[in-house]
Amino acid sequence: MSPHSVISTARRLVVKVGSSSLTGIDGGIDHDRLVALSDALSRKHLDGTQIVLVSSGAIAAGIHPLGLTVRPRDLATQQAAASVGQGALLAAYTQAFAVHDITVGQVLLTADDVTRRTHYANARRTLERLLDLGVLPIVNENDTVATSEIRFGDNDRLAALVAHLIDADALVLLSDVDALYDGPPSRPGAQRIPLVRGPHDLVGVEIGGSGSKIGTGGMTTKIEAARIATAAGVVTSVTAADRVNEVLAGNDVGTVFLPIGVRGRSRRLWLQHATTARGRLLVDDGAVAALVHRKKSLLPAGITAVEGTFHDGDPVDVCAPDGAVVARGLVNYSSAELPALLGRSTKELARDLGPEYEREVIHRDDLVVL
Repeated sequence: MSPHSVISTARRLVVKVGSSSLTGIDGGIDHDRLVALSDALSRKHLDGTQIVLVSSGAIAAGIHPLGLTVRPRDLATQQAAASVGQGALLAAYTQAFAVHDITVGQVLLTADDVTRRTHYANARRTLERLLDLGVLPIVNENDTVATSEIRFGDNDRLAALVAHLIDADALVLLSDVDALYDGPPSRPGAQRIPLVRGPHDLVGVEIGGSGSKIGTGGMTTKIEAARIATAAGVVTSVTAADRVNEVLAGNDVGTVFLPIGVRGRSRRLWLQHATTARGRLLVDDGAVAALVHRKKSLLPAGITAVEGTFHDGDPVDVCAPDGAVVARGLVNYSSAELPALLGRSTKELARDLGPEYEREVIHRDDLVVL
């Protein structure tokens, strides 16, 4: 089976579309573009493929109603634009898919929501149930409440993580660039790279940033998203939004990234790729061995120093004595509590401070070794 046919025969598919592919030059929603995308996805959905659409465009859709001329730079105005634009965007999708008798459902996520154990499981159950009911979920980052510390940063990465979350067969990243090239596409002689088998195929490739005044992504974020998705066993395609029918049909368009990992859900992928550490815990060599080789939880006895300011439940990096990051996890104590616990056993802490202190600093289920 060819890589392109994996996409055309996918049982479960995640499609991501960028802001620049949905909006006009004035920053508002381009109705014709949105309808064309919805029509293409509707045909695939009606053929029996379960589709999750990760759609940018909420902030862009709020630019014109707020009287702005460019995408706002400050977080508060971005959140205001998202608040206004998200409703308009969903209304447009609802109307476009309703023409095909397809019901859509909105799912807004933040990195903080989905890295915590119970929230991760709930997000997965919600998406699974929507798909079972024949609904086409439309996912976006919850820009109205996300802070700079708990943002995915771009919807390419979010789409890769959603593909992993629902155990998708394939991921399609749509933008205003039709493929990955071996140099700037505008350069004479630049060649499309049709297939990427692994990181070695990208050695020497010149990769630029975002070329859009509306969107936040670019080819760099798409390659990073492909790296996350393929590490989870998901075939990934990058192409232009106006070629969506071709890529869904399995035609040789865009760039296809082959899987380099094994499919299967694990929240640890989210911990690794969807979080930003709020602090650092330096540990001794014994703790490094316990975490890395024996797959143990992190206990107070192995911690030698605490850096940064963080709260219970925040992501932190765990560092070896030389400062190298060896793991990331969700901490069970705040940075204010931890210093008094360092070097002490959990039994000793429980005896002196109470039974609530007989717990791990980071439980193994909330830890990923890097």
